[in-house]
Amino acid sequence: MPVNVRKYVLDTHVWIWWHMQPDCLSAKARKTIGDVSRYDELLLSAISPWEFCKLLEKERLGISCDAQDWLDAALDMPKLRLVPISPKLAYQSTVLPQPFHSDPADQIIVATAREENAVLLTKDHRLLEYRHVRSIW
Repeated sequence: MPVNVRKYVLDTHVWIWWHMQPDCLSAKARKTIGDVSRYDELLLSAISPWEFCKLLEKERLGISCDAQDWLDAALDMPKLRLVPISPKLAYQSTVLPQPFHSDPADQIIVATAREENAVLLTKDHRLLEYRHVRSIW
């Protein structure tokens, strides 16, 4: 793989905000996602659609359309690749360099960024401060 490949992993909230509340994103995140010339691939962990559905289930998030329709539309982004949770990735998420917190979705997302050699787009200060993954906000 070429060294200059520019890849970004979208944290779940970044992906949701891009489609629902883009003003919640930092100017840097909006510019990065909105300008397809800035990246070769956007990556989304397969855990993120699950997290979105759990937010709906727990009524922590509301939408005015069918959830499957929302998911289909939100996954239709230029250069977006949904990254499955492979056995290797599942394992990598459990052996992240410490200290790391115990949220399993964050573990999967960070492991995805590390495995893909990608930069994580996140507002989560715990992930921004984690020195074993490149991240921006």
